Amino acid sequence: MGAGSGYAAAVLAHIAGEVHAIERHPSLANQSRQVLKRLGYSNVHIHQADGSRGWPCKAPFDAIAVAAAAPSIPASLRQQLKVGGRLVIPIGPMDQQILTRLTRTDYNDYREESLGKVRFVPLIGREGWS
Repeated sequence: MGAGSGYAAAVLAHIAGEVHAIERHPSLANQSRQVLKRLGYSNVHIHQADGSRGWPCKAPFDAIAVAAAAPSIPASLRQQLKVGGRLVIPIGPMDQQILTRLTRTDYNDYREESLGKVRFVPLIGREGWS
């Protein structure tokens, strides 16, 4: 979530079979699509949508990385993880968050780990900040 310029998606494309990146700003989504296409990244798909809701039509995912802070872990993102899948997301108020790794351990069970203090831009959307 938070595709921005597409840089993180390009990095992830080297370690993942397929990358779906979501950007809420149409101009950034279009720009990153064009750059990634020009650079030959055929396994990266940039979508313009509300990233707080994930991309359910391609779920479940092995991993989800969120580059914007949410007040809490979005339920949609939890549900889009495979069992064994991981979600990394900054959680907390806008002035400082805790980078959190959530691992889906079973269909209804998750393990949550704190990875340290961080500061990200807010995740704007239905399951983020308004």
